[in-house]
Amino acid sequence: MRIEVASFIGFGSNLGDPVKQIHNATDRLASIPSSRIDSCSSLYQTPPMGPPDQPDYVNAVVRLATRLEPHALLKHLQSIECAQGRIRDGIRWGPRTIDLDLLIYGDEIIDQPGLRVPHPGIPERAFVLVPMAEIDPDLSIPGHASISELLGMIDTTEVIRIEEPLTPA
Repeated sequence: MRIEVASFIGFGSNLGDPVKQIHNATDRLASIPSSRIDSCSSLYQTPPMGPPDQPDYVNAVVRLATRLEPHALLKHLQSIECAQGRIRDGIRWGPRTIDLDLLIYGDEIIDQPGLRVPHPGIPERAFVLVPMAEIDPDLSIPGHASISELLGMIDTTEVIRIEEPLTPA
């Protein structure tokens, strides 16, 4: 059996009661086979990255210990998105009920169709870095820099903490 790998999952929602969507996704994440939630960040409100005519997002990050292969984990994440009404309509960075991103998978660097890990947007996304730093302030992003170095290069003023750390059911 594969050894346990620390992975980081990013959550985002701005439709259908975003706080509830994040909590529901966390509960579903906790039921993924051969995996367990190690740590959860607080919830943060952030402005949308894409079209400005959409509601603010609620974001969070979870550290998940898993024995699943990266592609198998990604399938579970996409299944959770589907179960929560995520519609992939081709609008990049548009509104959504839930978005789950596999941000980091151990120290692996994967660049394949449909799966890029570490997630290529991590270095410039405060809505990812702030909750990740809350979970693991000493984390280094494979192929990049440490969380603290990356945070020092971006503006984090629009990342507003709105709720204490998540707790799965």
